[in-house]
Amino acid sequence: MAESTPEPQASVSLPAARVEHRITVPARVSMVELLGFQDQVLRAVEQGFRTVDLHVRGNEIRMAGPAGDVALAARLVDELVEMAAAGTPLTPDVVTRSVAMLTAGTDTRPADVLTFNILSGRGRTIRPKTTGQKAYVDAIDRNTITFGIGPAGTGKTYLAMAKAVQALQAREIHRIVLTRPAVEAGERLGFLPGGLSEKIDPYLRPLYDALHDMVDPDSIPRLMEAGTIEVAPLAYMRGRTLNDSFIILDEAQNTSAEQMKMFLTRLGYGSKVVVTGDVTQVDLPSGTQSGLRVVESILADVDDVAFCRMSSSDVVRHRLVSDIIDAYARWDHNK
Repeated sequence: MAESTPEPQASVSLPAARVEHRITVPARVSMVELLGFQDQVLRAVEQGFRTVDLHVRGNEIRMAGPAGDVALAARLVDELVEMAAAGTPLTPDVVTRSVAMLTAGTDTRPADVLTFNILSGRGRTIRPKTTGQKAYVDAIDRNTITFGIGPAGTGKTYLAMAKAVQALQAREIHRIVLTRPAVEAGERLGFLPGGLSEKIDPYLRPLYDALHDMVDPDSIPRLMEAGTIEVAPLAYMRGRTLNDSFIILDEAQNTSAEQMKMFLTRLGYGSKVVVTGDVTQVDLPSGTQSGLRVVESILADVDDVAFCRMSSSDVVRHRLVSDIIDAYARWDHNK
């Protein structure tokens, strides 16, 4: 952690409402990495705390401003120093997310969230990027069945897939089963062109895409042929018992209550289940109750089952996605 040294107030001529603070960055941390390319990280810190004046000289960062803002800015720099020391690349996005965590008034430390590696491979490291995502990943670790409920772009499926691949690589399970209901945007399979596999494939494509990000694409056909990875529509789960498996049900808002019960009772020994969905985007026929909307009231008191709710603050796509989600939420509320 950086060495923080409060400046003696007697030696500074500042208004009473302002304070100065000095942080000495340890020699093991590169100032180039800490400040970012062309000082992009430093600029992002200044954007996050506009009332704080920042000055860098050598390995020393001086800040001046309102006491509360300076204290938060100092905490942010300490967190960034810890991330840089751990080898986490610093970007303006990392700064923005860290500021959001610090100003949320929780005990969550950005360094604990943003340095938590789930899976490394294919030139990338997959980590949670928000407090909600970290809570979701922790819940998957602690529970046999985890529900990830939230809007598009919050990483529900992607993080579940990363945990599944991690469990397979660690030999904690013997296979990964990925499934989705084949209902979307008011369409029915019978009205789509092509044979059964051609009709089903578009519904499963997002699962294949995530899988290709995490597993060598050349090995996927072999793993699927061996049954180590299975991607199938929800209807194919009926009548089965899945042992020693990591099972992901995606787009679960498009299951009926009966389908949800059917899926959850496929759970076998040594298996883990993650169910993901967005209850604001249900595509079921009118009059059909979403299984994801009612399941929490049914299983709320069942041990080893966790419900994680994410919000627009957990969106990791373009910033407009978060704004769009909030705008639609206000519109729904005012209808």
